[in-house]
Amino acid sequence: MLHYSQSSGEPAARLSRAAFGSCRRSRSATADSSTIFWVVPAFRPGKLAALLATVALTAAVFVLPANAAEPSAVVANYADIALATYEDSLAEARRLKGAVDTLIAQPSEETLAAARAAWKKARIPYQQTEVFRFGNAIVDAWEGRVNSWPLDEGLIDYVDASYGTESDENTLYTANVIANTSIEINGVPVDASNLSPEFLSGTLQEAGGIEANVATGYHAIEFLLWGQDLNGTGPGAGARPYTDYDVANCTGGNCDRRAEYLASATTLLVADLEEMVANWQADGAARTELLGADPRIGLSVMLTGMGSLSYGELAGERMKLGLLLHDPEEEQDCFSDNTHISHLYDAVGIRNVYRGSYERIDGSRIQGASLADLVKAADPAVAADLSARLDASVAAIEAIGARVGQGESYDQQIGEGNAEGNATVQAAIDALIAQTRSIERAVAALKLESIAFEGSDSLDAPDKVFQ
Repeated sequence: MLHYSQSSGEPAARLSRAAFGSCRRSRSATADSSTIFWVVPAFRPGKLAALLATVALTAAVFVLPANAAEPSAVVANYADIALATYEDSLAEARRLKGAVDTLIAQPSEETLAAARAAWKKARIPYQQTEVFRFGNAIVDAWEGRVNSWPLDEGLIDYVDASYGTESDENTLYTANVIANTSIEINGVPVDASNLSPEFLSGTLQEAGGIEANVATGYHAIEFLLWGQDLNGTGPGAGARPYTDYDVANCTGGNCDRRAEYLASATTLLVADLEEMVANWQADGAARTELLGADPRIGLSVMLTGMGSLSYGELAGERMKLGLLLHDPEEEQDCFSDNTHISHLYDAVGIRNVYRGSYERIDGSRIQGASLADLVKAADPAVAADLSARLDASVAAIEAIGARVGQGESYDQQIGEGNAEGNATVQAAIDALIAQTRSIERAVAALKLESIAFEGSDSLDAPDKVFQ
């Protein structure tokens, strides 16, 4: 049996916010248990032990087909791909840090453009790691430090008047820590004079227990490089000037502190990725936990990651929700208009795990025993269908990118009244849903049970999105 789990929250809050320049964290209400799938509590690190215990009980029915790849080899190759993908993410993050250091030392149109290009390049390997998040407790617990979105960017820096001045949900909505050396968190004065990596990660990140207070990671850096995208569903991304980092000709005020914040955020990103690389080394915690378990549990972890990212996260929270609301606030890379690339490499990452293959940033390839081998041995028709569905999802998201190449960004494509753009995004959503159904058939072919996939109200109970 496949279970679909969902997060809780207040979707109505989205509809009351008119600031197109802001990015805020998506939340969805728990789906009604009368839907076709049994809805279980949100799949998070604390739930992994229970899932694995259940899988251990049910996996005994799995019978390895003759001449199939060994499950242990499949799981080991998965861990090798995880290591390689995080290593590449780290390498690009270090290049991003170098570009940011140059921007701070020599602010200009050229150095700002170079830093932005390095940020976009860094997203390509990182997005291919997201498939490892679901099912691996160590990754899921860590991920919020590097890729949380959306964010209430008024916590960090100046914002446009259209953003508003306060939020019932977040007392730090316009704290602007770059401009203020003292802020209040839960009514307690906090010294913010030193915007160090330790302050960002230990004090400011999710300050006050508010998820929208995203102070670290790719999207905080994205905001500091691009600024707010104030174009709604019209053309154009954020347009922060390089002079926001030019102390001698400062715009936006507090250029020295803005540079300090950006330097600390990129330092943290590198450190966080170094930590995850270590977790997938031969003696790393993520690898040893995975390889120390029954290999069939590892197969379940792999399929959990594929199905959850495919369905609830990518098709649901990252695509269908924004399309339902026609809301650029729900665009993942909303400051840079890079969302089509992030979506594409999420889909590529899912395909990587199934095929046991990853093309590294240097052009070399990791290739080994795969889920595809096991599924083909168990049911060749299911294997062929899933492989085709994975390719179809990638192609459908590439079609979104093709429209971007013609001058229509992702936030324009989800805009109200854009019938062709909406249809292109919906086609990608449909492809991801069909892909997930094929993943379900692969689970059945391998006789693995009790796997939990993340769900989304935007797919399972869309009326709740508008409540």
